[in-house]
Amino acid sequence: MSGDIRRQRPDERIQPARVVAFEVISSVSHEDAYANLLLPGAITSAGLDRADAGLATELCYGTLRMRGYYDRVISIAAGRSVDRIDPTVLDILRLGAHQILGMRVADHAAVNESVALARRYASRSAVGFTNGVLRGITRRSPEEWLRDVAESAPDADERRAVLASHPEWVVRAFRRSLAAEGREAELDALLDADNLAPAVNFAALPGLASRPDDASPNRFSPVGFTGDGGDPEHAVTASGGRIRVQDEGSQLVALALTRARPVRAGERWLDLCAGPGGKTAILAAEALAAGAGLEANELVPARAELVRRALAAVPLDVPVRVGDGTTIGESHPGRYDRVLLDAPCTGLGALRRRPEARWRKQPRDVPELADLQARLLDAAIAATKPGGLVAYVTCSPHLAETRAVVSTAVRRSAGRVTELDAGAVLRGIAGDDLDLGGDDSRLSAQLWPHRHATDAMFLSLLAVEA
Repeated sequence: MSGDIRRQRPDERIQPARVVAFEVISSVSHEDAYANLLLPGAITSAGLDRADAGLATELCYGTLRMRGYYDRVISIAAGRSVDRIDPTVLDILRLGAHQILGMRVADHAAVNESVALARRYASRSAVGFTNGVLRGITRRSPEEWLRDVAESAPDADERRAVLASHPEWVVRAFRRSLAAEGREAELDALLDADNLAPAVNFAALPGLASRPDDASPNRFSPVGFTGDGGDPEHAVTASGGRIRVQDEGSQLVALALTRARPVRAGERWLDLCAGPGGKTAILAAEALAAGAGLEANELVPARAELVRRALAAVPLDVPVRVGDGTTIGESHPGRYDRVLLDAPCTGLGALRRRPEARWRKQPRDVPELADLQARLLDAAIAATKPGGLVAYVTCSPHLAETRAVVSTAVRRSAGRVTELDAGAVLRGIAGDDLDLGGDDSRLSAQLWPHRHATDAMFLSLLAVEA
């Protein structure tokens, strides 16, 4: 945590869950921290019990998800734009607004604890300002604030964006992606799903672990399940890492590569952009069972170490190379039978679990990422044997990162690469009730939070001609 933020004055008691939530939110705002990485350690360090840990989690994630909406409420209540409010005070106001408008917290408790946070972490003048703004928010009902915020938006796109607490450019990108499936009418349902806390989901590594008897099986993944709401780290540790926390969609796209066609013993597989290793672990378990070999590549050394840790539960020797994935086609041409390219992307498909990502990415990020994705896909194809298979995956539904990248690669291959029916492969794994949209001419597959309760994972399966 930042030393500037932790100017604590120990003369006033504040509920520990609120302190943890505020400090994590502040680190996300001022240090580009990730809540999903920082919050668990902060909860442990504070010694929170299960109830307070749940409260800190809701305070933190709820505030980050609805930041855009709360900023509009705060600007109206304060009579000034949020960029004219001290950043630390603004984080306190966001946290207070979430308690008043998004939780069943008594108004006086939300205001008083927020004022105490201002007294501890901000300037003396901030105390009165915080009190005044939050008391102003309490004077209108949540329904009245929805009306006032809606009326403050100059057009329909901005109105939808601010009410759903998404940047306007993200809303437009989602609309185009849904329209490509003939499902534009589902836009509001998608935005709503992004603002719901996802259930903690697990994967039992195939052939190495089984779903616990008291767990609920996933709807689509044959190796996935949800738990009883207890500490997920306990389940992971108790299994020796053979049970992992992993989104159902992430499981499905990894299984699509291994189960798209029968595996011949001795095949060589590659996970090209392997960090942090969740999909790599599934590939390794599948390779172990089928008599195949697996290698992994990761550009960032720290993420490569996460891959090694993820693989520790699988009794298979998997070399983890640290290097630039765009050069793999030159260094290892035609080496692999199957390649998974889980490409770096905007992450717009995981906004349920990483709510701060919606505020960090900008439209200008997309062309640079799309160029990288195209170079990585060309490299993956070049590294694949004739007759081999490439799975191109992104955790984003943005068309520039999905269909556009694949169609360009297929066109550039001049007939060497053809796209398989990824939807048919996924339905073969998940069952025929997996609804992938109504575009029969589309061979790629897009999962959605609102339709499948998964991250918005995109999958294309490319066959390299023999």
